[in-house]
Amino acid sequence: MSYIRTKDGTELFIKDWGTGQPVILLHGWPLSSDSWDAQAMAIADAGYRVLAYDRRGFGRSSPSWDGYDYDTLSDDLAAVIEYTQAQNTIIIGFSMGGGEVARYMSRHAGKSVAKAALISSVVPFRLKTADNPTGTEQTAFDETAQKINEDRAKFLTSFLRTFFGVDTPGSSISDELLGNMHNIAMQASLKSTLACLKSFSSTDFRGDLEHFKVPTLIIHGTEDKTVPIEASARLAAKGIDQATMIEYPGAPHGLFATHREKFTQDLLTFIRQE
Repeated sequence: MSYIRTKDGTELFIKDWGTGQPVILLHGWPLSSDSWDAQAMAIADAGYRVLAYDRRGFGRSSPSWDGYDYDTLSDDLAAVIEYTQAQNTIIIGFSMGGGEVARYMSRHAGKSVAKAALISSVVPFRLKTADNPTGTEQTAFDETAQKINEDRAKFLTSFLRTFFGVDTPGSSISDELLGNMHNIAMQASLKSTLACLKSFSSTDFRGDLEHFKVPTLIIHGTEDKTVPIEASARLAAKGIDQATMIEYPGAPHGLFATHREKFTQDLLTFIRQE
C-alpha cells in the first residue's frame, strides 16, 4: 500500500495487491476502495495485480478543496496508471467510478487499457434534460445535497439501506455490513461528498461512449433505485460498440455485496477472456 502525489499535490492512497496483468478498481460514491475488498482479494488470488485507490477526498486520500470534476478525476486515474507502470490494464468502475472510466477513455484515449467494465454505473447521463427524458430531476439532487448538509450521518443511514436494497424481500445484508459502509462513507470530507454529488449528477458522458475501443462489460441490477437501469446501463450498452451487458434480476445498486459470489465470478470470467 502506498501514496502517489498528483500534479496539484493531492495524495492518493493505493492498494497494490498481487502480481500479473493489472486490474484497476474505481469505487463508488460515497465509499472508498475498501468497498472492493472482496473482489480485490479474489482477483489477486486468481493471479492478477489489483490496484484499488481512494478517490481524492475519500478514504485515506487527501481532502483537496478542488478537483472533483471528471476531467481532473480522470487525470488522477492517468496518474495512477503512470505511477504503477500499468500496461494492458483492465479498468473497472462502480457507480460514480464508471464516469472516470468513460472520461479516461475519451480524455486519455484509453491509454494502456485492454478492457473496461461499468458496474451499476452513472454513465451515460444522470440528469433529466429535454434530450435526456429518462434522467433524474435536478430537484432530487438538490434535496440530497440539502440533506447531506443538514445531517450527513442520518442521510447516509437511509441512503445505504436503499443502496443495498435492505428493505426488499430476501435481503441478506447485515446490520454490521451497513455499519461498516456507513463508517467508510463518513471518512470522506463534506466538501468532496457534495462536490462529487454535483459532478456525477450533472456530467454528460454520452460523447465519451464512442471512445470505448476495447471489450467492455456492463453489469447492472434491474431493481437499482440509486441509478435506475433504464436510464443508465441500457443506454450505455447501446452506445458502446464492444459492450456485453449482464442484467441481475432483482439486484439493487450495491450488488458487489448483495450478489457477491455471482458478481465476483462474472468479473473473473471477463478478466480471463482472451
